[in-house]
Amino acid sequence: MATVWAAGLYLLGVRALHRRGDSWPVGRTVMFVGVGMGAFFVATSSGLAAYDTTLLSVHMVQHMVLSMLVPLALALGAPVTLALRTLPARPRRWLLTVLHSRVATVLSFPPLTLLLYVVSPWALYFSGWYDATLSHVWLHELMHVHLVVVGSLFFWPIVGIDPVPGRVGYPVRMLLVVLTLPFHAFLGVTIMGQDTLLGGEHYLALRDQPGYGWLPDAISDQHLAGGLLWSSGDLVGLLLFGVLFTQWVRSSFKEAAREDRRLDLLEARARAEAARSDG
Repeated sequence: MATVWAAGLYLLGVRALHRRGDSWPVGRTVMFVGVGMGAFFVATSSGLAAYDTTLLSVHMVQHMVLSMLVPLALALGAPVTLALRTLPARPRRWLLTVLHSRVATVLSFPPLTLLLYVVSPWALYFSGWYDATLSHVWLHELMHVHLVVVGSLFFWPIVGIDPVPGRVGYPVRMLLVVLTLPFHAFLGVTIMGQDTLLGGEHYLALRDQPGYGWLPDAISDQHLAGGLLWSSGDLVGLLLFGVLFTQWVRSSFKEAAREDRRLDLLEARARAEAARSDG
């Protein structure tokens, strides 16, 4: 339901822009609705959701989709910019107040978002939190929301187009991405090397129930889960580097064009003053 509402409101905003004659990049719509909300729906309402409490490896795929792919796509969809261009005056003022609030500034502070993004998965799997999500449905759903929110806090200022606080220069953005990669890899390797099962009581109990004889060995599945975390983290990291590099190049070209226009204007003014002096 949340997927339908988010995608529907976004498309209504795009329609409102088109009806008044304004344009909106198709790529942003594809990223938000197709990739972002589409991936969220697949992660929470498809076979991934059906088996995310049956196999740790399936959960790990879901984890990476929700914490990396979905936030990255939503940020590239620029929903805040779309809202600012389509909302009525009063809601627009409310949104601007939120964006300029101290809370938003703190939550988008790059060192804090990096810390949250890095520490969060370690806390999930090595604090008993993950075991609790296997026993309580509401806590399991809250974990899904948590993964998207923490991922969004990290990705939005780095690759997002929206005017959110916490935005830094491209060299610092690249550095933030580089800093996350070893932590994902180390976490994946740690899970692969664990002899103690994550959620062991839950997963072992499933294997004693009728109809679950097809399940693979629990420790082998955990090794697969760690490998998936390691490899997918590197893969999305490379994708993120590509996005950042493209944005950096485009920004450089735009800055060069602005500088050319500024120099042309100064030159035109100098010629005009010279002409007046000669006259």
